[in-house]
Amino acid sequence: MTSIGRIACIVFPYAVTVGALISLIFVGIGSTNSNSSTKTDLYFFRADLSNLTSAGGSSLANEAASALGDLTNFGSSCFEAALAEALAKNHIRDFYDIGLWGYCAGNKTSSGKFEAEFAFDPVSVWGLNNTGSSKDVEDILPSNLHKALNTYKAVSKWIFIAYIIAFGVTALELIVGLFAICSRLGSLVTSIISGVAFFFTAAASITATAMFAVFTGTFNTALKQYGMHGSMGHNIYVATWIATAFAFCGTLFWLFSSCCCAARSPYHGGRAGRSRVMAEKAPYTYERVSSPYGGAPAGPAAPYSGQHNVPMQTFRQDAYEPFRHV
Repeated sequence: MTSIGRIACIVFPYAVTVGALISLIFVGIGSTNSNSSTKTDLYFFRADLSNLTSAGGSSLANEAASALGDLTNFGSSCFEAALAEALAKNHIRDFYDIGLWGYCAGNKTSSGKFEAEFAFDPVSVWGLNNTGSSKDVEDILPSNLHKALNTYKAVSKWIFIAYIIAFGVTALELIVGLFAICSRLGSLVTSIISGVAFFFTAAASITATAMFAVFTGTFNTALKQYGMHGSMGHNIYVATWIATAFAFCGTLFWLFSSCCCAARSPYHGGRAGRSRVMAEKAPYTYERVSSPYGGAPAGPAAPYSGQHNVPMQTFRQDAYEPFRHV
């Protein structure tokens, strides 16, 4: 039988687990639809290319139009020349928002589109590999940005896997948590699952925050002179760290529920317990037994006198013990 205290002990960890799952859902839907203001505001990193300029500070779009087809006379670097050609061919959008499932690209005056990719690759996305530069596309990018991109591509897969595991284990935690209402063993199993969910949620949050912080700094250092600006999102990091906090609280309170507030036993308390106690006889008492011949009713129980010899009565030729021990 489940007690009210047991149910109350389960309500809080179950509620924070639901909160963790909802927060992870917000992280997952970020940057999956450029037409939704809610989803557009959920991004790990945004690259703003709406005001591209040359290294000298002039408009890159105007210079690219006049220099298109003669890249040898344009710009101070191969990257600037490739960027100008890509801009002239309309390969570059105003903004790129990176989320968990991919990125959204679009212009400020029109809607964009979502692309499912594990990692954002500016060389292919901006069309730099389709320009007429004679250099290898990897050599076009500044060296520090090239290293940062390689790190980002490797770590982004781990971040994706960690969030997927965290979401799946948190959902499993809610299912198993229903059995915790009945017993402390159920709470113990749920607390173990909750610990796994917290580990992957915290690991994904820490890795994503640190990695995109480094990537944003490198992006701005390498490309600020071309009018590009990178920034980290706000809402998605709030969501992921709220999920981490909820997962941590859930683990603590699931453990707490496995140590206390046991379900009510049918032999302790309640009507069943009281009826069992009332039915028990006091020890060392005798109960009068009626005569098998006379049919006399049994009398009240007599206390134990402490003597070992109990008198016997004899009727006719048969003897019987007038008292029995219960």
